[in-house]
Amino acid sequence: MKAIRIGIMPQERIRERVLSIARGEYKPKPSEPKIWFTSMRSLAEVLSDENRALLKLIKEAEPQSIASLAEITGRKASNLSRTLRTMSNYGFVEMRREKDHVRPVVKATEFSIVA
Repeated sequence: MKAIRIGIMPQERIRERVLSIARGEYKPKPSEPKIWFTSMRSLAEVLSDENRALLKLIKEAEPQSIASLAEITGRKASNLSRTLRTMSNYGFVEMRREKDHVRPVVKATEFSIVA
C-alpha cells in the first residue's frame, strides 16, 4: 500500500491554492500532497495512535461490516461509525455499501507528512 502524502498549511493558503488551481493558474505536481490539514493538532486528532491502530486492525481483519468491527474492537458501532466517517472524508477509509450493511476498507496505513 502506497503512503498518502499529507500537507500542513494555514486555511488561507489552502483556499488560495484551491482557487488558483480552479482558475487554471496552478497545476499541482503529482508529488504534492492531496490531503491538507490546517494544523498539526487537527492532523493528530484524525491520525491519533488509536485511529492508526484501528486502520491497521481493519486492514488485517477485513471486517464485513461496522457491526463486526465493533465486536472485534469492543467499541460501540455509533462511535466507530463517526470515526470512520471522519477518516473517510480524508480518504483514509472507504465505506463500501453492500446489500444490507456498510463495509470499511482501508485505503492507507502509511503517511508522509509535509509541513
